[in-house]
Amino acid sequence: MSGCPYFEKRHLLFKNKPPQNEEDDNAAQEGVNKASKGGIIYGDYLQLDKVVKAQVLQSELKGNKIHDEHLFIVTHQAYELWFKQILWELDSVRDIFISGHVRDERSMLKVNTRTNRIVMIFRLLVDQFAVLETMTALDFFDFREYLSPASGFQSLQFRLLENKIGVPDNLRVPYNRRHYRDIFKGHESEMLLKSEQEPTLLKLVEEWLERTPGLEEKDFNFWEKLEINIFHGLNMEKEKIENIPDPEEKEDMMAELTKQREVFTSLFDIKRHEHLLSKGERRISYKALQGALMIYFYREEPRFQVPFQLLNSLMEIDTLMTKWRYNHVCMVHRMIGSKAGTGGSSGYHYLRSTVSDRYKVFVDLFNLATFLVPRHWVPKLNPTVHTLLYTAEYCDSSYCSSEDSD
Repeated sequence: MSGCPYFEKRHLLFKNKPPQNEEDDNAAQEGVNKASKGGIIYGDYLQLDKVVKAQVLQSELKGNKIHDEHLFIVTHQAYELWFKQILWELDSVRDIFISGHVRDERSMLKVNTRTNRIVMIFRLLVDQFAVLETMTALDFFDFREYLSPASGFQSLQFRLLENKIGVPDNLRVPYNRRHYRDIFKGHESEMLLKSEQEPTLLKLVEEWLERTPGLEEKDFNFWEKLEINIFHGLNMEKEKIENIPDPEEKEDMMAELTKQREVFTSLFDIKRHEHLLSKGERRISYKALQGALMIYFYREEPRFQVPFQLLNSLMEIDTLMTKWRYNHVCMVHRMIGSKAGTGGSSGYHYLRSTVSDRYKVFVDLFNLATFLVPRHWVPKLNPTVHTLLYTAEYCDSSYCSSEDSD
């Protein structure tokens, strides 16, 4: 009877094992324990004594300790710590824009790095729901009564995050028919009001896009050239369609071309843009929209590669915040069904109403794909003539202070 091939050859594994090297062992132990000489140590540096003792189970205080309440607390504390880090990165990016350092394009690496870091954190937060969902609805029901009237809506940091990114106050879903800030009192309410009055990331990006090189009439005049090329291209398409022998196919293609023409007629109509802006269907100025579209069309050019990466990261933040909201909605529905929330909201129904474009800040960047055209319709750049589009701006006295930004 044949035996296990692993155990049959087990002796060969040990036989072929390289001999122990005493020099390697000695080298591995040549370090010095600096902590023994005093100074700050790991636990003190991170203030772990405060962190790991911050989980106070309300069920235990009431004499009915429920195991899964600990997971619930730790998960939400982790969310809040990551919200704090996002705010830290977001404030630093906003400061670079506000100070004018963003005019020095070397600062864009810092902006992109920190914005991408926010993206990475949000991905982590979206995935973190999987840990919380290891708790069943019945497990949550066991301690839910001890939470009231605490509610996730009361997360100050998440509301600050929304405000600083640029969620419009007039598009927010009312909380029990009241303004969201009414839930907060004293210093927290003041912080929220202050954050509403500060320049949002959306506003700062809008101003940055308005300065996109190549929009000026005296230089490249991208917008005028693009309009000419697009309508010339549409006219050429119309001529091709008119030569199609099949009347049904011709009718269908002509109807589609008419829709395209209407889309681009709207794009080049500033009054139409202002109307959509007043309705909240567009969020950035007409000139900023032009700049964003120019970056999209010339994303492969060295001058526009980093700006294109930033625009992609901003869309990714919007996407992940929407996914986070959706995951939250699904989890709440799974845990409490259609019951009211612990804070008094309608629970699942309220949260579901927040998963919409009204909370999407950079919606205009998503809509840019509507206006993409064949590459040969895009105005051609000439590196010899349009040198500004190939040369990055750098820091000098007219752009920023001599002091380095953080």
